[in-house]
Amino acid sequence: MSRYDFIKNHWGKFLVSSLIFLLLVGFAAAAWFWLQIETPHGAAAQDKIVQVPEGAGVIQISKILEKEGLITSPWLFQLYVRLAGTAGRLKAGEYRFRGPHSISDLADKLHRGDFYYHRVTITEGRDMQEIAAIFVAAGFGTIERFAQIFQNTEWISEIDPEAQNLEGYLFPDTYHFLRGTSEQEIVTTMVKRFQQNWTEAEEARARELQMTVREVVTLASLIEKETGLREERPVVSSVFHNRLALNMRLACDPTVIYAVKQVKEYDGVINQSDLALDSPYNTYLYPGLPPGPIANPGKEAIQSALYPEKTDYLFFVSRNDGSHHFSTSYRDHSRAVQEYQR
Repeated sequence: MSRYDFIKNHWGKFLVSSLIFLLLVGFAAAAWFWLQIETPHGAAAQDKIVQVPEGAGVIQISKILEKEGLITSPWLFQLYVRLAGTAGRLKAGEYRFRGPHSISDLADKLHRGDFYYHRVTITEGRDMQEIAAIFVAAGFGTIERFAQIFQNTEWISEIDPEAQNLEGYLFPDTYHFLRGTSEQEIVTTMVKRFQQNWTEAEEARARELQMTVREVVTLASLIEKETGLREERPVVSSVFHNRLALNMRLACDPTVIYAVKQVKEYDGVINQSDLALDSPYNTYLYPGLPPGPIANPGKEAIQSALYPEKTDYLFFVSRNDGSHHFSTSYRDHSRAVQEYQR
């Protein structure tokens, strides 16, 4: 074998060996990279709310994730999103991360804009001021701005042209909003939810009872405030319907409380002076329904207002356990008051 052939032969073997070595190194590096990218980081019980600011780039985002303990290597995160082609498409917003996440999971979540929606539950029977306070406590808006928007009745002008505000039309439900959602968007969503629940069937039944939407919602708000028991709502409704038919005063304590709160802070006790308060909402003084809703009723209370149970009851009194005793005569009612309210 000539010297040339010897060198050529050994050089070829060297190149092949080098190529194999480089391939092995590349494979090992790729495997290591894949392992680092796909291995979840962080504590199993970790629950993080992370805010990605508007205009934040990959480097800033990676540092935020590192600070929150979601990743251990900012440069690996940066490399991954650049290789994935999503470096300029990570969305600003608030995210919730539960448990450990891999870099690929984090990057994909940020790319999708899988934002964290805050859950806010508005229970039945809350008035406008209470609803505003709940949202503000959850980090949304201000009391003053909510109070201002509550006066805008254009959203319900077609179904209630007499409305002075949105009391009664802020539908109780569990809502999910992004951080930063405006007060107007929140209120609009609640009114739309009411409109979704006030269907043609409710409209037809109201006409059958010769009641307006406003009257039904007002009556439903009284029912909602008087009892929290589902089975009692149609019975309480029957008492109010029977009294309205006889032109009797409704004598509904929650209307007095609502009237008091319009002029002063309610101390939790209805005094004799409160019962004498000259307000159209005081159903101890004025017959018929008050001029508008005193709270925001839920679906069941509205249905109870539309479909009262058929009874002869004209009175009810609390048993002090959440339930009520119903009576057909004042004499029986007086006895019940003595029994349960002494």
